[in-house]
Amino acid sequence: MSVRALPVGAEALLLEVDSAAEVAALHAELLRRRDAGELGGVGDIVPAARTVLLDGIADPRALASRIARWEVAPLAAAEGPLITVPVRYDGPDLAEVARLWGVAEGEVPGIVGGTGFRVAFCGFAPGFGYLTGLPRHLHLPRRATPRTAVPAGSLALAGEYAGVYPRSSPGGWQLIGSTRAVLWDPRREPAALFAPGVRVRFTQEGS
Repeated sequence: MSVRALPVGAEALLLEVDSAAEVAALHAELLRRRDAGELGGVGDIVPAARTVLLDGIADPRALASRIARWEVAPLAAAEGPLITVPVRYDGPDLAEVARLWGVAEGEVPGIVGGTGFRVAFCGFAPGFGYLTGLPRHLHLPRRATPRTAVPAGSLALAGEYAGVYPRSSPGGWQLIGSTRAVLWDPRREPAALFAPGVRVRFTQEGS
């Protein structure tokens, strides 16, 4: 893995890699080393699509030099906590997704349920996780015309990602189903159901 480090301000470091899988592996390695006390005063560790941001660093350039020498192993498929989310496959784009995948509508739940997803990073709205795991041949385009309001709990696909809308909001992803799982509850600890590194399995409700 090639990690490119860019100091950002006096106490932050932006690490760039080439894929979502490398972000997941690097993020897990950083958490392990922070928990072991190897990262000094590093506070926030924030993954994104191809970067990880570190904040609270006394000497960003020194840490960048150390990270460049790390051997970061790929993340094992079974590594990380697992959350199971029941889904009703009732989305308005289900037929279109089946057509793009070249399968019958009834096969979509099995394909999605048989895919091991992982939360790569969070953003867009509180509780929204970008889930990776779809094989390249199942990547999907966004809708040509975004919806002005996507219902809360909608299971959606776009590009290499899957996601569940935690609240009603505009969106251009392909909607294939819905869940009653609560993705964001500020009264809960933690408030977000999904967090970076968490594995997610979607099961068909009632099966």
